[in-house]
Amino acid sequence: MIPDETPLFDPQLLEEIDWSQNTVSFRPPISPVHPGEGLILRPLCTADINRGFYKVLGQLTKVGDVTAEDFIKKFEHMKKTKDYFVTVVEDLNLGQIVATATLIVEHKFIRGCAKRGRIEEVVVSDECRGKQLGKLLLSVLTLLSKKLDCYKVTLECKPKNVAFYEKFGYTASDETYMQCRFFD
Repeated sequence: MIPDETPLFDPQLLEEIDWSQNTVSFRPPISPVHPGEGLILRPLCTADINRGFYKVLGQLTKVGDVTAEDFIKKFEHMKKTKDYFVTVVEDLNLGQIVATATLIVEHKFIRGCAKRGRIEEVVVSDECRGKQLGKLLLSVLTLLSKKLDCYKVTLECKPKNVAFYEKFGYTASDETYMQCRFFD
């Protein structure tokens, strides 16, 4: 298995997002089509393992030791399910991934067999913070979940980040996030 440029999901989904529904302002203006000078917003591809994808994720959490074979196997599984929308921002000048976020679509029996979106792993590399890339990824994935007919989209965040997410229309729910962690 050799890493290549095959996207995780159809890039046209990102192009077809109705950006006029975006509720957050960007100064200077950026968008999914124009994320900034020398930047491109697109679906993850397996070649991104060699473009620092794990380096960026490592700024968020522990990533572990992942071989190219493990990465490609997981990528293929995610691609096959058609429910994972890992989106990246690549700096074309550096040939490096500088930001990423994931939308996962859950299929439910409730609400007439509806779908729910979950946004996870939003991270921007230290060098690129302040370029509004986190805002852009969150806006894009929120609108994408709406386009994919999710009845709601949720995310988990630290209390210190609540105000940031409220700008996008997210509100704290009455539910309490709990976990049972099996590994560190």
